[in-house]
Amino acid sequence: MEIFKGHTGMDLKPINSGGTLLRNGPGLFSVGNSEYNHWFDGLSLIHSFTFSNGEVTYRSKFLKSDTYKRNIKADKIVVSEFGTMIYPDPCKNIFSRAFTHLQNVIPDFTDNNLINIIRYGQDYYASSEVNYINQIDPNTLETIGRINYRNHIALNLATAHPHYDEEGNTYNMGTAIIGFGQPKYMIFKVPADASDKNHKKPALRKVQQICSIPFRSSLFPSYFHSFGMTENYIVFVEQSFKLDIVKLATAYFRGVNWGGCLKFDQDDITYFHIINRKTGKEISTRFHADALVVFHHINAYEDDGHVVFDLISYKDSNLYNMFYLENIKKETSNFIQSHKSFSPPSCQRFVIPLNINKESPRGSNLVTLAGTTAQAILQEDGSIYCQPDTLFIGLELPGINYKFNTKKYRYFYGSRLEWSPHPNKIAKFDIIERKHVEWVQKNCYPSEPVFVASPGAVEEDDGVILSSVVSSDPSISPFMLVLDAKTFEEIARASIPTTVHMDLHGLFIPASSAQFQAGIEICS
Repeated sequence: MEIFKGHTGMDLKPINSGGTLLRNGPGLFSVGNSEYNHWFDGLSLIHSFTFSNGEVTYRSKFLKSDTYKRNIKADKIVVSEFGTMIYPDPCKNIFSRAFTHLQNVIPDFTDNNLINIIRYGQDYYASSEVNYINQIDPNTLETIGRINYRNHIALNLATAHPHYDEEGNTYNMGTAIIGFGQPKYMIFKVPADASDKNHKKPALRKVQQICSIPFRSSLFPSYFHSFGMTENYIVFVEQSFKLDIVKLATAYFRGVNWGGCLKFDQDDITYFHIINRKTGKEISTRFHADALVVFHHINAYEDDGHVVFDLISYKDSNLYNMFYLENIKKETSNFIQSHKSFSPPSCQRFVIPLNINKESPRGSNLVTLAGTTAQAILQEDGSIYCQPDTLFIGLELPGINYKFNTKKYRYFYGSRLEWSPHPNKIAKFDIIERKHVEWVQKNCYPSEPVFVASPGAVEEDDGVILSSVVSSDPSISPFMLVLDAKTFEEIARASIPTTVHMDLHGLFIPASSAQFQAGIEICS
């Protein structure tokens, strides 16, 4: 583990009381002489930035997953990942090779949880999208142990983007594909008080299933990376970007990686499921839209008899292909040339009417909210065809003031994606004014912006934005950037005198939070 301390040189009110920003992402792309193919394959490296009295302490440590241990022990990559399929050593005897092949008829996924840091109860976990999560100590970054969702709820896959309500309960979604009866999507809740006081029993032991939703196609379930939540509803987008189950079951024998089992059907339609998160009952009206690909939701809320939800959509699934390492390593001009057809991320607003008059004229727009061009057109068969209001183009990894999650809001923040899969700007977008402001520095690449509210803040953008920044310029050390969330002007930075990898997602934990065990250790 590496530990370094930096100074912001400023008195920063929102983080004066202390707290830690935990980040997760790929950090090791080769083991021995073997290399991964895709950026999403790299072994998980956990980062923490602890703020206290104007100082920032940086730590990093590899997640000690079973995958990490097996790879390091073998001094080569021995566990398959999203874009890298591993086959048995041809030098092994025929019985050993046959056993390995049989094991892959029903794949047991990697536990290299490199996407996010999530909370269940008072416990923190490194998470990806498989049935395994790894509990970590948020203070030391030590790996505590692996948890299997399947020991607590019938799931093969689960998202790394749960939601948290004001009581501290966690809501998440997953998919039951193999071995749990009828294939289905699952929505579940983990209560805020689910953690064992002695930290010996997992919070998932108290998991509560809210509802299940059957696949519209048993062999082609929709892929989903996140979902929306309002005060009363879960918003699930069953998109046209799908997992091919037959291909997944035979991928090992076909020489196809897990990423190759995803397909986008541009001729299909997208379904919107609106589920009451208290009763588990879905609204019976069929809401649908054109084919799209979505990874991240921004926010969702209810307004005057409507459900409003904002997300980042694409016209195709080419984004994943951009992150193959052979593409990322290309010279800028070559990269741009080979990805001219890249579909930029589009921040879109959909509006769902909850109170539908069946006597309304067919072809009429049922959205009555002001300030949006989103439409919900009543069809002849009684279904609702939804058309989005495009808010902004070219932004990903969205974040908000989470106190406004499930509520009507005005601002969101994100990473600007233009010619490269790696963002070189971060931005703040004003939904009402339809304007944005940016932070940019030449040859610098900021991570997903994280909003931290000022103590006692009332205004939505009263706080700071945190982002860890790396640079291709060797004269610029990695640094923690602190922006005024109102003006988006830089108010501080703390240099980190070591290599810092680009990451994906994370979580800010206030030092005062009861969820942050045993306080925060400050290194001197």
